[in-house]
Amino acid sequence: MIAMPQDWNGHLVVHAHGGPFLGAPTARRIEDDLKRWAIVPRAGYAWAGSSFRQGGVAVRAAAEDTERVRGIFIRHVAQPKLTLLHGQSWGASVAAKGAEMFTAGRPYDGVLLTSGVLAGGSRAYDFRLDLRVVYQHLCRNHPRPVEPPYPLWMGLPEGSALTNAELAKRADECLGLGRPAAQRTREQAERLKTITQVLRIPERSVQGHLNWATFHFQDIARRSGGKPVFGNTDARYAGSADDAALNAAVPRYAPDPQALARFADDTDPSGRIPVPVLTVHGVHDPIAFVEMQHTFAQTMANAGRTEGLVQTFTDDSEHSYLSDATYLALLDALRGWIESGRQPTPQSVAEGCAKARTTFPSACRFLPDYRPAPLDSRVAPRRRG
Repeated sequence: MIAMPQDWNGHLVVHAHGGPFLGAPTARRIEDDLKRWAIVPRAGYAWAGSSFRQGGVAVRAAAEDTERVRGIFIRHVAQPKLTLLHGQSWGASVAAKGAEMFTAGRPYDGVLLTSGVLAGGSRAYDFRLDLRVVYQHLCRNHPRPVEPPYPLWMGLPEGSALTNAELAKRADECLGLGRPAAQRTREQAERLKTITQVLRIPERSVQGHLNWATFHFQDIARRSGGKPVFGNTDARYAGSADDAALNAAVPRYAPDPQALARFADDTDPSGRIPVPVLTVHGVHDPIAFVEMQHTFAQTMANAGRTEGLVQTFTDDSEHSYLSDATYLALLDALRGWIESGRQPTPQSVAEGCAKARTTFPSACRFLPDYRPAPLDSRVAPRRRG
């Protein structure tokens, strides 16, 4: 889908959506994206996005589809003066990978990554395996004792008929997630407290992460040929009433080195992005931990691209959308960096947000002095491979 404003400024934003979406591609998926990011054409930019030709956790394929959309725009609409690649959430990993893959002729002038899952799939999903093993230790209903057992890194076995609704029912049985706190039993409240403290996630995101650690993990297991990508053999969990008992009881798994390497090749950014990269992340994001930005900064530094990265942070607890003024300030800052060669600063982006809100009234919550902690401070560290 392509959106062209009447007062087009000559600049194109190519969008890579989050998710990933499971199942066949739909027009509804991309319609929802355009509605969410309507600030882009409202601010004078052309916008182009794809629903991706396949569902599931396939980063390189999604990056190819995103680049294909850019080519469609050039062939059928116009040659933009400047092209920005935008990735949101999981789509930020798609955009980062695409900016590495497609460099001939410099198709993208800059990259904007918002609320990004940028630690690489080989690290970003460790805590979801942790959620599965801790949940199963506490609840013993995913799978139930009467169901065939399977390794939890698999998400679900092939042929399972489990639905999102059934999984939500099981989580409510064990944790009381589907009811007000006052209506939970003491046992439910204690189990939920253990999960939120050990995994360091808020109550409101437990169900979502459990869904992803089920159905997305099933997709990943299919793509890995039924070999484990995730492991926790030496991860040490802390925050429960009895950490020693918890660590002795949870299931343990080791990743298959070849499967992990293939998954990392598809999902992990290398940092070899030859154009300016600007990021934003809410420090209280309940879906993609802000500490992933520390990992991404290391990745860019290891590739010798420290000067090509500016990271900004906001005092937000949302993931999917921050504010109109926030994104307009980021787009303007990235465009100015490309055109002038002068790197923006978190402070200058914050000032740009204050200016943008006069035209598009909305919140500005930038924290110019914020620096994220390492991901290992949030997620139990472990050996890989």
